[in-house]
Amino acid sequence: MQTAEDLFYFFPYKYIDRRRLDSIRGLAPGQRTVVGQVVTSGLVFFRNRRRLFEVILSDGTGAVSLKWFHFYPQMQSRFKKGTTLMVSGPVTHYRHEPQFVHPEVQILNSDLMEEVSAPGIIPVYSEIPGLGQRRFRKIIENSFSRFVIEEVLPSEIIARYQFPEKKEALFQLHFPPPSADVDEWNRAISPAHRREIFEEFFLMELALALKRRGNKQDLGIVFRWTVEAVKESLQKLPFPLTRAQRRVLHEILQDMAQPMPMNRLVQGDVGSGKTVVALLSALVAIQNGYQVALMVPTEILAEQHFRTASELLSCFKIIPALLTGSLTQSEKTKIRSRIRRGLHPLIIGTHAVISEGVEFQNLGLVIIDEQHRFGVLQRQALRAKGKPDVLVMTATPIPRTLAMTVYGDLDVSIIDEMPPGRQPIRTDIVESRERGRLYQLIAQALDRGEQGYIVYPLVEESEKLVLKDADRMYQELKKIFPDRTLALLHGRVKGEEKEKVFRDFKAGRVGLLVCTTVIEVGVDVPNATLMVIEHADRFGLSQLHQLRGRVGRGEKRSTCILVSDYQKTETAYKRLRVMCETQDGFRIAEEDLKIRGPGDFLGTRQAGLPEFRMANILRDQKILIEARKEAFQLIEQDPDLRHVPQLKEGLMIRWKERLALAEVG
Repeated sequence: MQTAEDLFYFFPYKYIDRRRLDSIRGLAPGQRTVVGQVVTSGLVFFRNRRRLFEVILSDGTGAVSLKWFHFYPQMQSRFKKGTTLMVSGPVTHYRHEPQFVHPEVQILNSDLMEEVSAPGIIPVYSEIPGLGQRRFRKIIENSFSRFVIEEVLPSEIIARYQFPEKKEALFQLHFPPPSADVDEWNRAISPAHRREIFEEFFLMELALALKRRGNKQDLGIVFRWTVEAVKESLQKLPFPLTRAQRRVLHEILQDMAQPMPMNRLVQGDVGSGKTVVALLSALVAIQNGYQVALMVPTEILAEQHFRTASELLSCFKIIPALLTGSLTQSEKTKIRSRIRRGLHPLIIGTHAVISEGVEFQNLGLVIIDEQHRFGVLQRQALRAKGKPDVLVMTATPIPRTLAMTVYGDLDVSIIDEMPPGRQPIRTDIVESRERGRLYQLIAQALDRGEQGYIVYPLVEESEKLVLKDADRMYQELKKIFPDRTLALLHGRVKGEEKEKVFRDFKAGRVGLLVCTTVIEVGVDVPNATLMVIEHADRFGLSQLHQLRGRVGRGEKRSTCILVSDYQKTETAYKRLRVMCETQDGFRIAEEDLKIRGPGDFLGTRQAGLPEFRMANILRDQKILIEARKEAFQLIEQDPDLRHVPQLKEGLMIRWKERLALAEVG
């Protein structure tokens, strides 16, 4: 915390209601809060092999049992004898004795013990080393009298939603009024919470609305095409497009024909055929005499796209260029020179494509694959190379509310249909100790002449994480399957060797590919029918879904096996069960988002996703939709924000750099 604003926005994560602290003696059924010390704690076993974790708590007036049917090893050390706890939850009675089942528990240190001795509503802050809760509250209280807090929201919006004024809302978040419903404050649904959540969403959506409006006002390239020419191109493809692919291609081409630059996101599940649609869009740009840059997050994916583009566009006499960081300096210099002279119409590469040394003769279209790995500012760097149309793609299905926050300045197309012949992928969980069964399944697939992947989260053995690494397991698997051809692939395998492994696997000369997540995106081998993912509980659901999508790409029945000690935690088990129950990428994404939160879900904090101080895009979806509507309406009526100068100032302070906003007005 460096400013008064930082201080005001350091909100309590919880509120303790000292107004209704109950004594344990004579606890009646209902929602109750008690404070006491741990007398005993440990596992309780039943005859039917069931077990639970129980804590006996006493406050001097009586004792109460706290019970958990789902528990983890750390609970024993957390609830040591003598630890003081504040416990909240519904009280029930078992054999005439009071009990809390799965209660909410707060461990009270000496600082908080002082707090609960006084009546009132106590805010609880994340711990600040060297600074007690009571002293910190005093600092905040003094700051409210010393600093001016200016209103940001327009008065009409405050009146329409009956919000408290900004200063009042902030004060209440730190010091709830005596009449406050603490449940509302803890669930972040009080009027003060609603106001602050709305403001965060409103400012962000305002920035996106301004950015979108600025994009629409830019003059771009008008790409000319005819229905006949597009049909002719489609007839040259070795396969027909699905209806969804045709619809999305039409939406893209309609955008490309407009005088303003295209900004479109294409979402499609693993294997839905986004790359083909992107390359057909590139073909139109090239036929109009422009260059196309296709940018991907990894070298392996760049190489895969390079192979696909070379095969698919060969009948159109288009030879793409591959530009990655691992090329020698002389190779890079040669390719950059040819790009500058316009000799390469299609350039495929990693972020090296937007490095300072790359100059295009006439860049017309930029395609970004796996958009969630690129930040908004990186997109801006590409736009600085001219006013090209921008097409972004992702195989990670993004739930609607998250798409509104991350891609609010883009138009969205969805490829929601799979190519014909694709069979559903059977997904099973196998415990680590069932290794014999696992190796039997692998042998059966190889006996049928099919191929498979075994994916590990690490390249080399780590002392910190007891995980089976790719290098060590590759040596072990060669002994288990001595008559089979195995290959090893990870990020440290050199370019030429990597290329050879890919070629051999695709040609069927390698039966089992032992690898890390380098094969997460882009690898397409129809004969690969088995995907084994070791330590599956270490991966996010969306990443597991991506990896699973590497099989099931042909007409044979495919299987994905998730190997895990999932019994470690209930959450891990729940997550893996979702993978077995559905292949709907959007449902998986929703579950992943609920479990991991937006930042981890997207795989990077630099993805353009704001780090909200209070708003939660899952919990507060309704407020997000309202804030978006208000923001876009305001920009429609007052595009330069001339009538709301304080709002304009607040917007620029919060969002200018993050969203690369141009000044307004």
